[in-house]
Amino acid sequence: MPKSKKRGGNSGRGAGGQHRNVQPFSDEDASIETMSHCSGFSDPASFTEDVGPEVEEEATQEDLEYKLKGFIDLTLDKSAKTRQAALEGLKNALTSKILFDFILERRMTLTDSIERCIKKGKSDEQCAAAGLACLLCVQLGSGIESEEIFKTLAPVLKKIISDGTANIQTRRACITCLGICCFIVTEDITELYLTMECLENIFTKSYQRERDTNGISSTHSMMLHISALFTWTLLLTICPVSEVKKKLEMHLHKLPSLLSCDDVNMRIVAGETLALLFELAREMDADFFYEDMEHLSQKLRSLATDGNKHRAKVDKRKQRSVFRDVLRAIEERDFTTETVKFGPERMYIDCWVKKQTYYTFKEILGSGMQYHLQSNEFLRNVFELGPPVMLDAATLKTMKIPRFERVCHLNLIVSPALNLIVYSKLFFLESNFSILSFKQVVLKGTSNSSHFQFILRVGDLELENLDQGVKRSPAILCWMWTVGYLFMDYIQLPPLEILNLGV
Repeated sequence: MPKSKKRGGNSGRGAGGQHRNVQPFSDEDASIETMSHCSGFSDPASFTEDVGPEVEEEATQEDLEYKLKGFIDLTLDKSAKTRQAALEGLKNALTSKILFDFILERRMTLTDSIERCIKKGKSDEQCAAAGLACLLCVQLGSGIESEEIFKTLAPVLKKIISDGTANIQTRRACITCLGICCFIVTEDITELYLTMECLENIFTKSYQRERDTNGISSTHSMMLHISALFTWTLLLTICPVSEVKKKLEMHLHKLPSLLSCDDVNMRIVAGETLALLFELAREMDADFFYEDMEHLSQKLRSLATDGNKHRAKVDKRKQRSVFRDVLRAIEERDFTTETVKFGPERMYIDCWVKKQTYYTFKEILGSGMQYHLQSNEFLRNVFELGPPVMLDAATLKTMKIPRFERVCHLNLIVSPALNLIVYSKLFFLESNFSILSFKQVVLKGTSNSSHFQFILRVGDLELENLDQGVKRSPAILCWMWTVGYLFMDYIQLPPLEILNLGV
């Protein structure tokens, strides 16, 4: 399972950087008035497009930081749309790159901007600000800097979470933010307990709802309860043994009632929480005994084989898959190991605690999860991966994407038939290079001069009379020449002959 977190550590980046006083803006930062007149910063959406994998490869660190400074300034803009776009741009940057030093110097400015957006912004802006707060703490790790961010934002987040009139999506985002930041930075165990109590006040309302058959179910409030239960389960994984025992006594006999909930997502989260609770209980006591085991097993078995016609097929398929694993975990103490690949490394998810932690951070980091598993010292410490692996030039070269695979992603207007040629070659190269044999590639003009007919034979693969209606545009001719160039070693036709279409 993930390594137990040591509160208040100060060693390495995983525990945060050294504490020092930082001015809200450096000398290089431009004022809001100046930035509003710079055409380069007039459209925040343009930064969102720039901050991605291409920035890592092409833009210099100075260029990236210059753009991010513009984002930070734009979080104070009068326009709500501009502020939200700036927040999203910062989120994209923190997801795709490690920017520890940059945000360390500007953490107070960022925290003030986030707090202002959460307090005064509308739903979408509040959600974006809460997501950015999570990413700040993920980048800074479990040090004093992240703890300062948490102590500043926690009262605001709890106020919104407890506000029944607030937007449901905003409350869900605040629940996730509060839980993630607490998981990362809380040194005071009392604050951890208070956060869990705040979440319990939300999801325990579902216990009463299940007992009250006359109650009116609200989909929106149910989603709020699901988020609270999911986040509460994450925090339970870092509680001391004594607190875990208290929570087991308090919730283990109540959680099975949520398995009868009408919402499939609540049933799934409740089932996974039960599996995790049983795992923790058996770690503390190998002979752990649950009194109502027979009834619980019957309920789980019925959900694992549910064929209710009144439920959507997608929901039933998802539910059956999850509850087969839950049933196996509770009855047989078994767990289906999952493998996560990132770069040259692999991580094995071999318990419910590790699975809960992984998918929580994956929800926050999205497509950047693999990159952070490779480079983020805090996450590597959580999952016990050790220091980041340093790759030499030779290793990086072997990991480089082949030329023909890069060509497949060119933004050209390509017909399905031409794509078929490229991906057929890719498939055979990856499976067995020696069996690759293009017996014949024939391009014949049809009676309609604006269309082609393709006949492709690759070993035993034969596709004939494939009329794709490709127009004779310069882009298509250029692409066909590229295909011919790539395959000229395997096709006994020179590129120019391929372009001889009999026009």
